[in-house]
Amino acid sequence: MEKGRKMGRRFEGKVAIITASTQGIGFSIAQRLGLEGASLVISSRRQRNVDEAVKKLKAQGIEVLGLVCHVSNAQQRKDLIEQTVQKYGKIDVVVSNAAANPSVDAILDTQESTLDKLWEINVKTSILLLQDVSRHLTKGSSIVFISSIGAYQPPPAMAMYGVTKTALLGLTKALATEMAPHTRVNCVAPGTVPTHFASFITDNDTIRNSIIEKTPLKRLGTPEDMAAATVFLASDEASYITGETIVVAGGMTSRL
Repeated sequence: MEKGRKMGRRFEGKVAIITASTQGIGFSIAQRLGLEGASLVISSRRQRNVDEAVKKLKAQGIEVLGLVCHVSNAQQRKDLIEQTVQKYGKIDVVVSNAAANPSVDAILDTQESTLDKLWEINVKTSILLLQDVSRHLTKGSSIVFISSIGAYQPPPAMAMYGVTKTALLGLTKALATEMAPHTRVNCVAPGTVPTHFASFITDNDTIRNSIIEKTPLKRLGTPEDMAAATVFLASDEASYITGETIVVAGGMTSRL
């Protein structure tokens, strides 16, 4: 990621909150924002993960505050925002990346408690976080939701997860209208990326190879691929883009 230092400083003087950002796609997004000059606030559910991520980012000269935040915990959400404002005085960018997929059951076999968890973490908490954040957002601020290619055609083993990600596509459009003109709201829909979150798919050679074969670019995505698209949408280079979803999936074209 050393080359990231040559990518420009589009976020000099800006403050970015990234949820679920100590590993995988979330960490890569935070790292890219930081290398481009942003002051970061990263978070995850575990203190150990937060400490490790902060250490890695600071070693690259990135200004970062790390906090424990389970997005479904109202007090931890409020603390995340309050400590950000207390330390940095404002919020310019919010990347909503937290997600859960606690079940591989068919939708009609999914327990109510599982449905509640999926909706709460994948959709509801994104709204609640922005309700708390909104009054601190600067003019020209940017929100980016992380959805999934599964939002367009929910796969059988992740059907309800896919449906919650479909909801983010609608939420993006609705909030883009509601938060205009001072805040832009966009979305990134990643294809298959070999992270810990997706390991049950990408660790299976048969499934992995099948996905690669169906992908025009003949490879899986990387966290850095997702970070590049996310950071573009968050930047002033995308200042005339709002309410849009960029699919970053190597040419996979399963769309609504």
